[in-house]
Amino acid sequence: MGAIDIKQELRTLIEKENDLHVLEAIKTLLIKSSLDPVLKERMTSRALKAEEDIRTGSVFTREELEKKLDDRLGL
Repeated sequence: MGAIDIKQELRTLIEKENDLHVLEAIKTLLIKSSLDPVLKERMTSRALKAEEDIRTGSVFTREELEKKLDDRLGL
């Protein structure tokens, strides 16, 4: 069964479906799968930025971060 056949079958099944929960689940599934490439790109971009920050030393140790927070909060 090819993509065109599957799409046609899905259209037919969706047209017959009256349960709102089932229709919402199908919609969520389809939206989620179309967002995955966007999410993947975002995550990849963040990972590359983090690696660059580590390479250039633009990071804080835990102790440095805790001290900055303590100073900012007046602790």
